[in-house]
Amino acid sequence: MLKPQKKIKVIDEFKVHKTDTGSTNVQIALLTESIEELTKHLKTHKQDVHSRRGLLGMVSKRKRLMNYLKKTDSKKYTALVKKLGLNA
Repeated sequence: MLKPQKKIKVIDEFKVHKTDTGSTNVQIALLTESIEELTKHLKTHKQDVHSRRGLLGMVSKRKRLMNYLKKTDSKKYTALVKKLGLNA
């Protein structure tokens, strides 16, 4: 789970307009940060099956959102992938 300060920082970095908190870009960025933190957790706690299941759900949701963004606005998609450093 992301700390509130980190969440606000990510939202500020990826928001589309002043009051944006839920656009596709922001959702993908937040999921990416959560995935990275959970991956670090799972490297030390290999037996944590419940967290692994949650991680798989987050990865799946991020993939669906990225597919949606790719279909609707491919320029935003490529810029977001570059900014996040994802291989897509």
